Amino acid sequence: MLLPGRCGPAPRGGWCVLGAQSQDEEGQGARRGPDRQDLERAGQAGERAMQRWGGCVRGEGLLGGGGRGGLCGGWRHSLKPTVLRHACGEGRLRAGSLEVVSAPIVSVIGGGQLARMMQEEASALGIHLRALVEAADGSTGQVAPDALVGAADDEAAVRAVVAGDGIQGPDGEPAAVVTFEHEHQDASLLERLQAEGVSVQPAPQALELARDKLAMRRAMSQAGLPQPAWVEVGGPGQETVEQMADAVEAFAVEHGWPVVLKTPRGGYDGHGVLLVRSAESLHEGEAAEWLVSVARARAGQGDGRGTGGGGSLGGAAVTSLLVEQAIPFTRELAVLLARRPSGQIAVWPVAQTVQDDGMCAEVLAPAPGLDSVAVEEAELIGRTVAERTGVTGVLAVELFAVETFGEPTRLYVNELAMRPHNSGHWTQDGAVTSQFAQHLRAVLDLPLGATDTTAPTTVMVNLIGGQHEPGADALARAMAAQPEARIHLYGKQWRSGRKLGHVNMTVGQGQEVADVVEQARETVAILRGDA
Repeated sequence: MLLPGRCGPAPRGGWCVLGAQSQDEEGQGARRGPDRQDLERAGQAGERAMQRWGGCVRGEGLLGGGGRGGLCGGWRHSLKPTVLRHACGEGRLRAGSLEVVSAPIVSVIGGGQLARMMQEEASALGIHLRALVEAADGSTGQVAPDALVGAADDEAAVRAVVAGDGIQGPDGEPAAVVTFEHEHQDASLLERLQAEGVSVQPAPQALELARDKLAMRRAMSQAGLPQPAWVEVGGPGQETVEQMADAVEAFAVEHGWPVVLKTPRGGYDGHGVLLVRSAESLHEGEAAEWLVSVARARAGQGDGRGTGGGGSLGGAAVTSLLVEQAIPFTRELAVLLARRPSGQIAVWPVAQTVQDDGMCAEVLAPAPGLDSVAVEEAELIGRTVAERTGVTGVLAVELFAVETFGEPTRLYVNELAMRPHNSGHWTQDGAVTSQFAQHLRAVLDLPLGATDTTAPTTVMVNLIGGQHEPGADALARAMAAQPEARIHLYGKQWRSGRKLGHVNMTVGQGQEVADVVEQARETVAILRGDA
């Protein structure tokens, strides 16, 4: 037990978290509530507890996940997250009832910035996040008190993080649900867990549409949703480089140059995507290398490096390619929504995204100047994808928009993401409910939060590692330059081209959107070390 009587002034009859019992003190003590001996022991342990948590916890909250939502610090080691309800007044424990309430446990596979930001919201909501991370000192490992180091395709590690076996936190308590921060998962493992009764959200069958672009294109066709013309190259009868090149050329004759080559699996942030402008490009340069790599993989002679620069998430052999019509879009949009297993859907305003070298660089929400008919169609597309495919949690549908004066806006589905998404980071500071809080609510099948905006426009600018590492004073300088900027850093080591954080700014009364965009860019430039 944490020390009683250190909560300080608190509303009489309110909630006060006294502490958490360790695993070896659980059981009888947790069921019967504190007696005089408990309180004496708590008082003796008071200073140690205060040192560990950095202070007393006030208000309503659950121990087990950080310093928000009434918590002054996170629990560590073998402590079981609990909240003890009692009458708390003027720092004294009154006699009365006491009950122990366990926090719902969400297991998330992946330890990047998305899981890190889920942890922030989990703390505020009294949800216990248990993460499978790639590195203990990685983005999520730095902030998640309950984390296991392991790979997404390591069955033993995945089972441990789901069951809670042999790791920090509530040992032996299974998670209420398992979810993800990236799509590159072991589908067969997830299907086995699902068959064993584990709640997997989104389900592996739906997640496949975000993992496999060919499967996604087939599903969009079946749903009758607008998308670019496409074809698979490298199937039966297309074994050689020449046969595949002929198939791409035939597609281009029908739909026009340029065309887009994509690796069906493994691509991210611009990797695995190649614009091909002419038939000559298929016989030289990068496009020719892609075709050679696919032909070798189909012949069982792959080098294990994959095709298209998918990196660590896309290194599997690529035995076919997706070829798409290049849409002459005027801008790119993103529809962000969340869906519960029981069916409730909540949609945020449609946002405009700006890509730089295939990576999301800026977001404006709501999308400025988008006509109401296009907004309704975009939202309908998002809802249709969610309902037809059974997606749960947050879903991002990336769209191409073609806007011609005097004509209706045409929308085309580009890609899907079944998790919190870069295009939704603006919701942290520009919406009633952030995408990270909503994802947790949704996968636990809890009522969804409001998605209304809290400002006329919110701007998000990504912080991408520049050509040189910024100085130690970059953060302080950025704070001083733009006090209104909401800076979100991911705790990553600097590397050129790497996502390191983002800046959100809201447009207030009398401000111009373009001016605020420029202020956000200037803040990011300081953080990058460019200013």
